[in-house]
Amino acid sequence: METLCRDKEKLATVRERLSDISWFMRALAEPIARLANKQDECTGRFWEGRFKCQRIVDEAGLLACSMYVDLNPVRAAMASSTEECEHTSAYDRVKGRRGAQIPSAAFDLKPIPTGEAGRKIRETPVEQLREERKRKKRNPTGKRIRRDDWLSPLTLGDKTLSAEPQAHSGGLRSSDKGFLNVSWEDYWELLKWTAKQTIAVVTPKVPAKLAKRLGELGIDASMWRDLVWEWERYFGKTACVGGPESMKEHAEATGRHHHRGQAAVKACFG
Repeated sequence: METLCRDKEKLATVRERLSDISWFMRALAEPIARLANKQDECTGRFWEGRFKCQRIVDEAGLLACSMYVDLNPVRAAMASSTEECEHTSAYDRVKGRRGAQIPSAAFDLKPIPTGEAGRKIRETPVEQLREERKRKKRNPTGKRIRRDDWLSPLTLGDKTLSAEPQAHSGGLRSSDKGFLNVSWEDYWELLKWTAKQTIAVVTPKVPAKLAKRLGELGIDASMWRDLVWEWERYFGKTACVGGPESMKEHAEATGRHHHRGQAAVKACFG
């Protein structure tokens, strides 16, 4: 760390990369692509194309976006219900509440002085260092955690301002801060109901409790199914996601007259 701090040019580069979403996506996607190509014994592109980043400008947009992602397996006909949607946060949350556990790769945070770390590298045989690294990869901690402990909470705390940082001290996740003013129970019920609204089966009326919650966010309950299932039609080509008024405010704040899709999404809001 001291060596890095003395190298002002390298330090500036590292700081720039830490705040660069493109660099983050490169670091995230490239190892996955290499692993997938190795498993499939092939070469070439793995991802469809560059990532698309959209600003979410209000809670209505955040709720719709979250459910759109959680319902990806249902929409792709890889699962018939939310109970079968593996590899989604909703699946981990519901399984965690039922007691399911997973291995934990989170290490206890124990600071090691630079001098001690350097001395170990200098004095330990190379083969021994390699063996230790292999051992850590096979079984990093030996611990088990609840299946959803690595996720931040879904519901914002009612006693903490949403703008206040809520760091997690246990080393399992980055934050204890939620992201919606919706209880997990209400979210799960709405997710299950929305998942049933396939192209072939559409329930004409939203359950009263769920309709009330959507109404509080300004969403027309009768259009909720369209907003989530037809996401690409409303938000596929826009720079931000949210209700029409929030999109208009964001457009004006960024020097635009309006956002693409702003007029179309108006039909989904009361």
